Amino acid sequence: MSENRKPLMGFMGKLPSGTALGNSGKTHCPLCMGLFKVPRLLPCLHTVCTTCLEQLEPFSVVDIRGGDSDTSSEGSIFQELKPRSLQPQIGILCPVCDAQVDLPMGGVKALTIDHLAVNDVMLESLRGEGQGLVCDLCNDREVEKRCQTCKANLCHFCCQAHRRQKKTTYHTMVDLKDLKAYSRIGKPILCPAHPAEELRLFCELCDQPVCRDCVVGEHREHPYDFTSNVIHKHGDSVRELLKDTQPHVEALEEALAQIKGTNSALQERVEAVAADVRTFSEGYIKAIEEHRDKLLKQLEDIRVQKENSLQLQKAQLEQLLADMRTGVEFTQHLLTSGSDLEILITKGVVVERLTKLNQVEYSVHPGVNNKICFFPQGKAGLCRGYEVYGTINTKEVDPTKCVLQGEDLHRAREKQPATFTLLCKDAAGDSMGRGGDNIQVAVVPKDKKDSPVRTMVHDNKDGTYYISYTPKEAGVYTVWVCIKEQHVQGSPFTVTVRKRHRPHPGVFHCCTLCSSGGQKTAHCACGGTMPGGYLGCGHGHKGHPGRPHWSCCGKFTEKSECMWTGGQGAPRSLLRTVAL
Repeated sequence: MSENRKPLMGFMGKLPSGTALGNSGKTHCPLCMGLFKVPRLLPCLHTVCTTCLEQLEPFSVVDIRGGDSDTSSEGSIFQELKPRSLQPQIGILCPVCDAQVDLPMGGVKALTIDHLAVNDVMLESLRGEGQGLVCDLCNDREVEKRCQTCKANLCHFCCQAHRRQKKTTYHTMVDLKDLKAYSRIGKPILCPAHPAEELRLFCELCDQPVCRDCVVGEHREHPYDFTSNVIHKHGDSVRELLKDTQPHVEALEEALAQIKGTNSALQERVEAVAADVRTFSEGYIKAIEEHRDKLLKQLEDIRVQKENSLQLQKAQLEQLLADMRTGVEFTQHLLTSGSDLEILITKGVVVERLTKLNQVEYSVHPGVNNKICFFPQGKAGLCRGYEVYGTINTKEVDPTKCVLQGEDLHRAREKQPATFTLLCKDAAGDSMGRGGDNIQVAVVPKDKKDSPVRTMVHDNKDGTYYISYTPKEAGVYTVWVCIKEQHVQGSPFTVTVRKRHRPHPGVFHCCTLCSSGGQKTAHCACGGTMPGGYLGCGHGHKGHPGRPHWSCCGKFTEKSECMWTGGQGAPRSLLRTVAL
């Protein structure tokens, strides 16, 4: 088998003009931030220096692939599947993406070397962007030339020695300054098992590059070929996989772009809504403050009005008191010190004055009270376009002006809720418009006054109160409704509680003949009869009421209470099961 030496795609090819490899190639370690030193390629395709990886803190993982599994990229795809077992294994986290990396048996040094990164580091060093290159032979002096045949970087001394040897006399030597435009100047990749041999062959069975010593040793009788001959087949498979992966990259980029756009739109929307909230809140705060000022001014006006009324009443009473005292003192002095003639002479003036003073009307109670209430939930209308709450009320409920309303005021049924409404008003007869009053309600049977019925009072917060109770049995009840221990208008009053509504046991029909299906023995409470031996009513016959009615009691209203007492009369069982 002959070796077909063809350069790989891009190998030793010149870079396009304007391309900077320092921007596109990977030359610096993401951990130490320096140029790569023996870079290792992780399964997540991130590259890190070997020494940096060895400094990472390892952790134990469970390997279910078997003790001899290989996580390196050189692992054979044709290896026999070994029985699965749970075995401890050492792992690390990628310092770039935090992906879990299961280390092979050889540890970090068994990971694949990133030769692309090695080449990029050499190019960067060659261009003066990094450290100077060192001779591959002596590892001491700086490089001046490169042997294109051996792919070795040589110093001046080693280059002369290289030319003096027979095997290397005619090798092509190139100055380093002439290599700066090339994309690859990497050194030969040597076999890790046979360091003196270059990896130029590829074992198809093990799916890994090998050297000449490998194919006569460990890989004996394995199918192999030169790397230049198999690169196209394997390269095409990688390209096909790359072709399948690229749409996912584009889809993910588009998805991320949409997320970014949505996030930007979200931020804009949040800012717009936040501005609306601030505008609304600022306006609402101003409206509340304005409403607060109005309430405080209203409260101050009420105070001034009530104080003026009290002061006026006080002045009038003080003046009346002074007049009274003057009259009393003068009269007492007249009666105790005056002669009979003096009393008789002055009597007319005194009597007239005292009579007039006694006829003056006055109240011994203050003309105003201190009833001022604030209701936070009271609707106060609009202020600056906002609905505001909070009202001040100076009204005082007058029990004699309150009104009781409802259909259940004087009638109810046992074991069924009875309800009525109390409308509270002030002394002027105006609705209070607010709740909070202390309402006392009592429902007591006349014959069992020690067994009151439980009552419920619901404050509607608008000056009305919803009152409900459920009598347990029929009879006459007395109802008390009081405010401030004073009966309201119409209280107390009596309620007659009747038995529960009795349903009709019969049928609501036009006649017995129709509802019974022609049975002669069927009766009806209307009392109608038919000739021919029929005991019930029929259309146009004697006693028929001329309209639909109940067979059990004869009532004409379909939704009504049955009045049949169950006494003697026509049997009605025949009509209960017959549908119209």
